[in-house]
Amino acid sequence: MASDHVDVLIVGAGLSGIGAAVHLRRNCPEKTYAVLEARGAIGGTWDLFRYPGIRSDSDMYTLGYSFKPWTDPKAIADGDSIREYVRDTAREHDVERHIRFHHRVVRAEWDSAIARWTVHAHRDDTGEEVVLTCAFLFTCSGYYRYDEGYTPEFPGVDRYAGQLVHPQHWPDDLDYAGKRVVVIGSGATAVTLVPAMAERAAHVTMLQRSPTYVISLPSRDVLADALRRWLPAKAAYPVVRWKNVLLGVANFQLSRCAPGVVRKLLRRAAKGRLPVGYDIDRHFSPRYNPWDQRLCVVPDGDLFAAVRAGRAAVVTDTIDTFTEHGVRLTSGEELPADVVVTATGLNLLALGGMILAVDGREVDLAQTVAYKGMMLSGVPNFAMTIGYTNASWTLKADLVATYVCRLLRHLDATGQEIVTPVAPAAGELAPIIDLKSGYVLRAVDQLPKQGATTPWRLHQNYPRDVLLMRHGRLTDSGVRFSHAGAPTDDSPADPTLRGARPPADTPVA
Repeated sequence: MASDHVDVLIVGAGLSGIGAAVHLRRNCPEKTYAVLEARGAIGGTWDLFRYPGIRSDSDMYTLGYSFKPWTDPKAIADGDSIREYVRDTAREHDVERHIRFHHRVVRAEWDSAIARWTVHAHRDDTGEEVVLTCAFLFTCSGYYRYDEGYTPEFPGVDRYAGQLVHPQHWPDDLDYAGKRVVVIGSGATAVTLVPAMAERAAHVTMLQRSPTYVISLPSRDVLADALRRWLPAKAAYPVVRWKNVLLGVANFQLSRCAPGVVRKLLRRAAKGRLPVGYDIDRHFSPRYNPWDQRLCVVPDGDLFAAVRAGRAAVVTDTIDTFTEHGVRLTSGEELPADVVVTATGLNLLALGGMILAVDGREVDLAQTVAYKGMMLSGVPNFAMTIGYTNASWTLKADLVATYVCRLLRHLDATGQEIVTPVAPAAGELAPIIDLKSGYVLRAVDQLPKQGATTPWRLHQNYPRDVLLMRHGRLTDSGVRFSHAGAPTDDSPADPTLRGARPPADTPVA
């Protein structure tokens, strides 16, 4: 690009970042922008992960963008199809030429005197340090580390003679055909890997410390298939999208209000797909309630089918030690393995690891409170994308991008330059991610908080957020609009200033 200053700087060229760029082009065409991407390709998660069977765990009618209908017959799509969907979107909307690849953002510094961010990036391909400036910083980098996954310390692993693989770094040349495979884990990655690898491996064992709720959903959407015969894609897509949104909301609310009922329904569904006499309570009945952790989706019950056919097995036990030829369990049983896959989870990394500073003071993310789940108290002209935990990521990403565009237009219309959330004066705070999954609990003390009431509370409810973020007020007691040079009286680095209140509202937008 000719200039190193842009109106909006987007960090990340994955599903969220490309969507944010398109929303910006559509809603604020006069704004200049750039997209910084640490890796060398578009796609984010869907370009990074290449393990067998990689697919969405949400339907594509809600994981897809609101502005680009998903036209593939597969509702639960494979990783390659999703990656091409994201890349096609970037090409169709002329976003590609705005992306700077191999730019890993390490630090961003806000200066209230001039209402500007100075962003420092490292070019991993050349080793150069790059400095850019922008009026608004929009991070779309997800919340986990791309360079390493989570692997616990396993006793005896050094003496294991087979191949040890983490799904986040899948070797292109790994040949597991005809081999015995043990997949350690019980989450979305494990339940994807097991049936996919069972098609070629001699046998696959899913070794889990404790079970996860697994639900079978059709790989194709019946309503979408029917509407596709009669309606153009742009007319059919929102109908199917809202149908799936409402079903998802109903499922989540029922799980919260009557967890015992949902638990029984999930158990009954699993029982119908497994062999007679199978120990469902041991292997598929978790101790926690549904949606305390995400449900694992298996398209057309492929995991259950692999178990029923004898190509795969589920073992619930803990690891005593690795041996030369496999894994010995606490029960004394040994699982022989030519390949062990550690599908043991992710490491969280907020904002892609970048450091934020406001007027010379570094921001302690754990001391900030998230405003509408997308901005941080005391951090001006900044937004981040964190998707839903109980629904498709992109549903929230679309709403955040739309809201950012509304903010930018409001700033222009009122002649102001700065928007800063001001944390609530009182009320109980909670982690911004409300799951009890291990990867969340390991990093909960590093993440922003959420408040007790709107606009600081995340309700994990898409219809409610549509009203709040597309049609709700831009001005309320939780946000302050100002001009360049205005002092920052609410520093996120100092929790004692959390109670600072904004001046009178600017006009309603």
